[in-house]
Amino acid sequence: MSSTSALFRPYALRGLELPNRIVIAPMCEYSAVDGCATDWHLIHLGHLALSGAGLLVIEATAVEARGRITRECLGLYSDENERALARVLQVVRQYSDIPVGIQLAHAGRKGARIKPSDGRAPIPAGEGGWSTVAPSAVPFADGWQTPQALDAQGMREVIAAFVRATQRCVRLGLDLIELHAAHGYLISSFLSPIANRRSDGYGGTAAARMRFPLELFEAVRAAWPRDKPLGVRCNGTDWDERGITPEDTVAFARELRGLGCDFVDVSSGGNSAAAVPLRPGYQVPFASQVRREASIPAIAVGLIRDPRHAEAIVAEGHADLVALARGILDNPRWPWHAARLLGAEVAEPYQYKRAVAQEPYPLRQAAA
Repeated sequence: MSSTSALFRPYALRGLELPNRIVIAPMCEYSAVDGCATDWHLIHLGHLALSGAGLLVIEATAVEARGRITRECLGLYSDENERALARVLQVVRQYSDIPVGIQLAHAGRKGARIKPSDGRAPIPAGEGGWSTVAPSAVPFADGWQTPQALDAQGMREVIAAFVRATQRCVRLGLDLIELHAAHGYLISSFLSPIANRRSDGYGGTAAARMRFPLELFEAVRAAWPRDKPLGVRCNGTDWDERGITPEDTVAFARELRGLGCDFVDVSSGGNSAAAVPLRPGYQVPFASQVRREASIPAIAVGLIRDPRHAEAIVAEGHADLVALARGILDNPRWPWHAARLLGAEVAEPYQYKRAVAQEPYPLRQAAA
């Protein structure tokens, strides 16, 4: 079947050829044990790998134990973590050839929290929490622990942790890395004046606030194969007048592009408790602006549920790729249904071909 759908055109990121523009966004599952992937990850990633999407990105994965958001967060800081994820990937790859990437992350001052299903609050002292770090000794909110401000040695140690995790990604044969510089976590907090109150060379101006994130990116780029794509998730805005602006993000994206960044995944919020105006496609304008003004490939994400909306985002040049999160959890066959609606094709496992009827079945044949 030939198709003129923009959403289903192939797309290349360095040496990685994606069959279409649909990305499964990284989504925290809060189901790891000591940073190790479990059978939940095997089921979760396995069924999403059969979706027909062009790229699957594994959830925010901590590069060191203190970089976890919760005790249940995935990690890639130990041999045990690496072996556990290798087991999951081995099974997934037996049944799907979908490219698989990973989001490497450090929670910073928003770490040591109770998982969302149990309330999201900071873990009480003496109940298994850990010390957090940040650009400045400023807690995220009232009742949160005051993080340790990273000194020069501390920043070097964080960068080294990202490099070690990157080396593990190489051994795992992952296809792509996205660095998590959004939502108020460590890299994001360096970029935001809400969290970064430093007066040295790593704070005080927009250029100085970029310095640590750019040094970290350079180190990861050097450790990651030249033919494999490396990108960054960043905030288009903090939704707070004290914080990151779209213009800040454009400037950051330009610097990243010059260092070999292959894409930006534009999200928003999380550096303060400011309300986020959720609505379909609420972050698309930021992706569009960054793509246009920084001349860098962009991923749009955020309540994109309707295939026609996703098609328009790509066709009209607002983004090169569209990432699905809630929408694909609700409908894991979203790419199949979008392809049928838009007159395209996606890979479907032969075991499920029977579900893809060319003509509607009469009701009396439904059980055949």
